[in-house]
Amino acid sequence: MHALVNNAGWSPKTPYKERLGCLNGDLDAWRQVFELNFFAPLKLARGFGASLHRGKGAIVNITSIAGHAIHPFAGSAYSTSKAALSALTREMAYEFAELGVRVNAVAPGEIETAMLSPETEVLIPRIPLHRLGEPKDVASTIYYLCSEDSSYVTGTEIFVTGGQHLL
Repeated sequence: MHALVNNAGWSPKTPYKERLGCLNGDLDAWRQVFELNFFAPLKLARGFGASLHRGKGAIVNITSIAGHAIHPFAGSAYSTSKAALSALTREMAYEFAELGVRVNAVAPGEIETAMLSPETEVLIPRIPLHRLGEPKDVASTIYYLCSEDSSYVTGTEIFVTGGQHLL
């Protein structure tokens, strides 16, 4: 096996599309978010560790800009699960290096996918490149991290945010 890309994310909202925070978020929903966003990548990496070792492979975890700053639409459970995945990426990079497996992360910003809400348009003025990202922007970064072109890159998180993470 040459690559494992952990690309899952869930950020539950209230029936009114309000972000769920620390004060109003259902704890069972928090557990579900962490199970998908944090524990699934850990379980998959463990499960495919031997195959990745044989293939001299790479793991790429998809984190989020929301794991590094308060986000107006992402809920607290989502944000903290993605922050935890960022830390896990560094820990995995250290441990999986013994297997010859590189581990990195990609932190997307506002990318035009089904996960975005229509309200996201208000964030465009806060993005230095003045546009939403496209799925190919993230995909090409993932491809790079899985390729031989990044054979000496591990423990890194690349922000694909149009510069939004700078503000």
